[in-house]
Amino acid sequence: MADGIRDKVAILGMGCTKFGERWESSAEDLIVEAFGECLDDAGIEKKQIQMAWLGTCYSGLHMGKSSIPLGMTLKLPYIPITRVENFCGTASEALKGACYAVAAGVCDIALALGVEKLKDAGYGGLPVAGAFGYMDFLRGANYSAPGLFAQLATAYAAKFGIEMARIKDAIAHVSVKSHANGALNPKAHLRAVVTPEQVKAAPMIAYPLGLYDCCGVSDGAAAAIVTTPAIAKSLKPNQHMVKVKSIQAAVSSGEEAWFNNWDGAGFVTTGKAADRAYIEAGIRSPREEIGMMEVHDCFSITEFVTMEDLRISPVGKAYEDIMDGFYDMNGRIPCQPDGGLKCFGHPVGASGLRMLYSIYEQLLERVPEERKVKNARMGLTHNLGGMPQANVCILTIVGRD
Repeated sequence: MADGIRDKVAILGMGCTKFGERWESSAEDLIVEAFGECLDDAGIEKKQIQMAWLGTCYSGLHMGKSSIPLGMTLKLPYIPITRVENFCGTASEALKGACYAVAAGVCDIALALGVEKLKDAGYGGLPVAGAFGYMDFLRGANYSAPGLFAQLATAYAAKFGIEMARIKDAIAHVSVKSHANGALNPKAHLRAVVTPEQVKAAPMIAYPLGLYDCCGVSDGAAAAIVTTPAIAKSLKPNQHMVKVKSIQAAVSSGEEAWFNNWDGAGFVTTGKAADRAYIEAGIRSPREEIGMMEVHDCFSITEFVTMEDLRISPVGKAYEDIMDGFYDMNGRIPCQPDGGLKCFGHPVGASGLRMLYSIYEQLLERVPEERKVKNARMGLTHNLGGMPQANVCILTIVGRD
């Protein structure tokens, strides 16, 4: 029986650009910036990388559909390179490929890099939904991401009999908490502290989501170099090691979109991926064992319901945990210690690795005291792509020895 990849892969180095409106930089510039930090952190030479994965979603905008741009930009030595895309889970998909190759013994050292250059696209948000294929203009003429995700709030309120005013209080708390964290992070795009009153008074985008409940888009890149624990130990004998405990993915089957057994109050894929990830990682009680999280907060309501989908908040009790500060920076499980998508924005092909970069830096205690998560030895990233009715979820759990 398969035993998974637990403790078979170690992260040797990571790098991440500043996210934002990077008008001065091309996608290739962002790749070089993230890779340079990653390679320096890994402490190896470029020629030691044996395989690579490039994650980019909107390939027609800046990179094309092959893996060649990564090889040429970084002058990699004629190694195998695979380009992947999986909606907003693209960077996590690249990481999954690199980790699986190392765990399988196909190579000793592999690179995963995610990049997206969206501010040049000419759209205020993501480019047209038709680019996603399954949401074409005939079936989805009135689709919008805020509109679809906003329905999670009304469905959740109806399911648990919670007044919408309380839901709005909780999602405002989510946004305020993330902005407070992001304001301290020099690599974040949006670094303004906001108050609950500002969040609630902001222009309505799709009820009950206001402006501060929606993440923006950005330009950015992030990278990871992974290897075996034995090699990592030999290269960095005096440094803590961050090991991969689990990577699990789940993809919608169509039941959410086309049948009536989905209540619309959460993400089926997140629950399925979480159950498998905890088994692979050997976690019996995620509420007690997970130390911090970066989750896919494309909208504040997404983070809200994800707390239950991850089996951390009891069913119907996310409101209480959020309002009690359970997920605040000084709470039991800090969520979005770097500010999340809410403050970094969402360059689709890079976000998953940006999340991991945040957890990795925290586990190695390489962040300033005011941003440090206390006593955490295990962290989780949750990357979600698509819409509530049809999506992909990729979870990564890492831990420090």
